[in-house]
Amino acid sequence: MVDARKNAPEQPPAGGWGALNATERQLARQKVLVKGNRALLNMNKPGGFDCPSCAWPDPKKPHTAEYCENGAKAVAWEATAKRTGPDVFAAHSVTELRGWSDHELEDHGRLTHPLRYNADTDRYEAVDWRTAISEIGEHVRGLDPTRVELYTSGRTSNEAAFLWQTYGRLLGTNNFPDCSDMCHATTTMALPESIGVGKGTVTLDDWDACDALFIIGQNPGTNSPRMLGYLHDMAKRGVPILTFNPFKERALVKFTDPQSPVEMLTGRGQTISSNYFQLRTGGDIVAMQAIAKLVIEADDAARAAGEPRILDVDFIAEHTHGFDAFADYVRGLDWPTIERFTALTRDHLQQAADVYMKADRVIACWGMGITQHRRGGDAMQQIINLLLLRGNMGRLGAGACPIRGHSNVQGDRTVGINKTPAEPFLKRMDEAFHFTAPRAWGHDTAECCEAILRGDVDAFLAMGGNFFRAIPDTDRIGAAVPSIGLTVYVATKLNRSHLTHGRRSYILPALGRTETDMQAGGQQTVTVEDSFAMVHGSTGQLTPASPLCRSEPWIIAELAKASVAGRGTVDWDAMIADYSLIRDKIAQVIPGFEDYNARIQEPGGFHLPIPARERVWETDTGKANFLFVPGMMDEDDDVPEAPHLQLMTIRSHDQFNTTIYSYNDRYRGVSGQRMVAFLNQDDMVDLGVTEGDWVQFETVAVDGIERRVAGFKAVAYDLPRGCCAAYYPETNALLPLDHRDKRSNTPAAKSVPVRITRVDSGAPASSEPEVAEQRPSAVGPVPVA
Repeated sequence: MVDARKNAPEQPPAGGWGALNATERQLARQKVLVKGNRALLNMNKPGGFDCPSCAWPDPKKPHTAEYCENGAKAVAWEATAKRTGPDVFAAHSVTELRGWSDHELEDHGRLTHPLRYNADTDRYEAVDWRTAISEIGEHVRGLDPTRVELYTSGRTSNEAAFLWQTYGRLLGTNNFPDCSDMCHATTTMALPESIGVGKGTVTLDDWDACDALFIIGQNPGTNSPRMLGYLHDMAKRGVPILTFNPFKERALVKFTDPQSPVEMLTGRGQTISSNYFQLRTGGDIVAMQAIAKLVIEADDAARAAGEPRILDVDFIAEHTHGFDAFADYVRGLDWPTIERFTALTRDHLQQAADVYMKADRVIACWGMGITQHRRGGDAMQQIINLLLLRGNMGRLGAGACPIRGHSNVQGDRTVGINKTPAEPFLKRMDEAFHFTAPRAWGHDTAECCEAILRGDVDAFLAMGGNFFRAIPDTDRIGAAVPSIGLTVYVATKLNRSHLTHGRRSYILPALGRTETDMQAGGQQTVTVEDSFAMVHGSTGQLTPASPLCRSEPWIIAELAKASVAGRGTVDWDAMIADYSLIRDKIAQVIPGFEDYNARIQEPGGFHLPIPARERVWETDTGKANFLFVPGMMDEDDDVPEAPHLQLMTIRSHDQFNTTIYSYNDRYRGVSGQRMVAFLNQDDMVDLGVTEGDWVQFETVAVDGIERRVAGFKAVAYDLPRGCCAAYYPETNALLPLDHRDKRSNTPAAKSVPVRITRVDSGAPASSEPEVAEQRPSAVGPVPVA
């Protein structure tokens, strides 16, 4: 059922007993109630394993229970007692399995055997490791390397990612589509233009010292729940927290800390957001510029009156470039235009400006609500402009804080998963492994998809992930995959991508982050980099799901020996026997990793150098840049009065990326289904749609391609007019591949122009799997021809 009530204040706080109950239910459903709870006590702690979910940093002095609800669900999902062995594939053809839901495919359990697709039977069949590796190697050896794509998931460790890019470059390609291309590549590309580095500038020490926090387009309650503990403590000590988000997310309204006995006993929670601004989708650029306008005009008035300055004029003069042009531009913005494009009043924005001007140390956070827009990089740069006005960069308690998603998505980039490698990096690779790395730039995710559509891909190898379910234009691109000669998927569980395969296809079962990794040199530790550029170790604790599961580094080394043997000087066997040798090579190639093996022994790990944190600006001007595009009013080149709605694709609370833990979204009042369309009540009236009606989405596209999906139930929700939302990945088929940020090619999934129409019938709601174990009848959106 769907609770159609708006996200009103009377709803209980996020967290609390609801979070604990959801955690224990998921552990029980995966049949690891005792084993899972024991494992959780070792997560995010020195000597234990890193959370396989989000990239929130670990404190130097962790709590006894240093995990959140969604991290616990990820552990339960990985440590499950359920198995997907050869018997499952013997009983079900690939065609049959395509009829299963995303939830059911993964919920069936861990993969146990290497598998090879048999086109004659339309089934995956067990194959021994030696045969699988040999056949894949033989196939890859005969290919043009520029027609081979090597995908990387954020769950991949630094060690595996470094070997993966080494393998690819020995092969002769820089085609490295990566999961970050679908989320925070916008940060990686746009932030260096402003401050010279594509990462955040803060650590947890800054969070402890800041006295105002701006959260823009980020939902920690679902995407990084451990962050809520820090928000809870900040709010409790009186730090203003200003949230900018079209959705009224419950965890950003009030949160009950499960680690607080008083709050758990009383049921009371801590108010999180001191100010909650529900701006229009796409209104972030003008909203940030409007706040900057108010700050600059207040400084103008103070200067005219001979009063203390509001701006940090010394910082601006010494450390920035382009201030005068930016200041003149925002002074000229008119309030009717600002209010029209943001859906916020001048009074709302004045409240934000007042908080900003009173605070000495401000941190600004953002998530995919900024990065997944056509002008996401420009919006991000306006956030930086605001920080620069009062010197909130490169000092304790202040700075830029992009909140990344998957646990090592930032680390993968750091160690070389990059389609456009810099020459100094390539030279160090050449020296470390005695070969000549390819210099021609390769493909990111969007360019990989374009190559598939053109028929220019002969092999697609995926190190984890669910690529063909996560990408935009899923129907168009998925239809072209059968023409690929070879697909190889390294995975822990079956997902929809494995059923979207080439003429020859293999599934190779990998160890999970929670599991012990025993090699010839003993138990191995891997490392990851969190959102705050901290690098620390992760050592699995649990018995592997199957004796045939192999570590990602081992799989990469075996593939390399089978397909690039004799190229360069690489002792693959030695590095797999002892991962510290991989880290030695990383230290040789990547600046900042000196004494790598010693430094990961430090509690909490070590911090990679971030020049902007020291007020060193590695930009073209040698300073931090005030950047803006004159006349740009909206992230998506749209107007508020457009005869369509802007669709945000979102996660449910029982979801991580494309992994669906259940059909509930506790924080939004949805249970038993995912096929819902969240709509503004007034927009529903205009559309002639009432609560519970079936509706379909149709993309407003300029490429002449019709994109429609149906089977969604209308739900009235607290959203600004012109905005709507539905779950990802069910709506990915609506997102045109070319609808993306132009710097980074990141899909603009948070603002898809759509038309919504009422239809007479739709797919039935799926059964709630926590009540009934049978396969849900609704497996996803219903395509409309």
